[in-house]
Amino acid sequence: MTTPLLDVKNLRIAFAGKEVVHGIDFSIAPGEKLALVGESGSGKTVTALSLLRLVLNADTTGQALFGGRDLLALSERELRGIRGSEIAMIFQEPMTALNPLFSVGDQIAEVLQLKQGLSGRQAMQSAVELLASTGVPEPQRRAHSFPHQLSGGQRQRAMIAMALACKPQLLLADEPTTALDVTLRVQILDLLDDLQRQTGMAVLMITHDLNLVRRFADRVAVMENGHIVEHGVVAPVFADPQHAYTQKLIDSRPLRDVAEKLPDAAGVPVMQASALRVGYPVKKPGVAGWFGKGEFVAVQAADFRIGPGQTLGVVGESGSGKSTLALAALGLMPSGGTLQVVGKAWGVNAAHNKAIRRVVQVVFQDPFSSLSPRMTVEEIVGEGLLVHEPALRSDGRRQRVQQALADVGMTEVQFPGLLQRYPHEFSGGQRQRIAIARALIVQPELLVLDEPTSALDVTIQKQVLQLLQRLQRERGLSYLLITHDVDVVRAMAHTVLVMKDGEIVESGPVLQVLDAPQHAYTQRLVAAATVE
Repeated sequence: MTTPLLDVKNLRIAFAGKEVVHGIDFSIAPGEKLALVGESGSGKTVTALSLLRLVLNADTTGQALFGGRDLLALSERELRGIRGSEIAMIFQEPMTALNPLFSVGDQIAEVLQLKQGLSGRQAMQSAVELLASTGVPEPQRRAHSFPHQLSGGQRQRAMIAMALACKPQLLLADEPTTALDVTLRVQILDLLDDLQRQTGMAVLMITHDLNLVRRFADRVAVMENGHIVEHGVVAPVFADPQHAYTQKLIDSRPLRDVAEKLPDAAGVPVMQASALRVGYPVKKPGVAGWFGKGEFVAVQAADFRIGPGQTLGVVGESGSGKSTLALAALGLMPSGGTLQVVGKAWGVNAAHNKAIRRVVQVVFQDPFSSLSPRMTVEEIVGEGLLVHEPALRSDGRRQRVQQALADVGMTEVQFPGLLQRYPHEFSGGQRQRIAIARALIVQPELLVLDEPTSALDVTIQKQVLQLLQRLQRERGLSYLLITHDVDVVRAMAHTVLVMKDGEIVESGPVLQVLDAPQHAYTQRLVAAATVE
């Protein structure tokens, strides 16, 4: 048996006397990749952060032996010498983890100056080399870029470069691909795999993405409510899970449950677009910018049709034009070409558009940011009725709110005082149900679903998708589904558009496109979403 690089014994973590991690044990051998898996709130991240004592006001007991030293018993000064040099961490969201006031090169160089005593010039040169080693294009130029000037994948690569600056023995990677598109996820995993083989470092991967675990990890430990309920080598655990919670996670892949027989194509479409074009004004470089602005075309020559009871999926990476297409469909962005909702075009007259807005409603990606924290559930869900049915009395409005909430599976029996509660009192999946109720209350014909499950855990994602499928069958709703998740498109859509750089590169019946993709980009998306 190889002596473990990290050996955690009876780790317990509590806040204000309430224990959230309950005496867990795990170990990582040198050069090994261990995945710590579970849903939000299971204790994964707080476990990883506690190893470096980065959790404020946490009462931590037990042992975390690293190279013979107990990390939990070291002084702050001793631990400061280990952080970054022997144990490094990649945080979940690079946009918030990186300092917006400094270039990424300066932030990497700072680590090298503090930990290795390099001069400013030497540190910056090493920072450029580290960016190059992680595959950042034009590393010399990108080293002088600020975080907001980089794409999501480039920011994550910069975070990895910073973490690997001092060649650590152990890398703690907290959801390193959650915020990335499917193809970028594969690139980051391949990069971590290559760097791990080259340096021989061990990796503790924190994630709820089971596909990521299958691709990357050697062993897996499954956490539920602060307990490790199952652990072992990845392949046997996934092939024959013993614990019910592990089985639930593995069975949480979206399932297709939609009416396959499409309505008559000759009927009036709920939404139809022809040669749709959306552009943004941009400043021209140099002297030309003094005399006028240029244009960035975000969507060009888009044709699509959504019939009653149909779902059109729009899939592509960040920057492909998906969200811009959704904004145009909602009448929130001026567009060229033809775009009609139940035979009517968006106009500049607010009264004209008001009738259309009742027909098409939207459910946003992150329910926590899209629901006002100052409004109660009753006010949030009933707000649309104040606009579209102002004559409705308060008691009638309350009945409609209760019915809309019941339709999405939320009642006073389950949640006492439901109508007077606030969004922060609910889980992510429950908040998304409230957002769906808000959209449904005005009885629309079309819902624009902008990444409706990407902010949710896999089991909650499955529940929300099943809810949307049921509502479509019962009400004949149409959906415009914007996503980068190929599995969600496969489960929900009847037809699909594949977008890249503002253009539709492939379209057609969803199973035909995903099972036999013709365009190289579609093939790459499907391959990235396929478990190897």
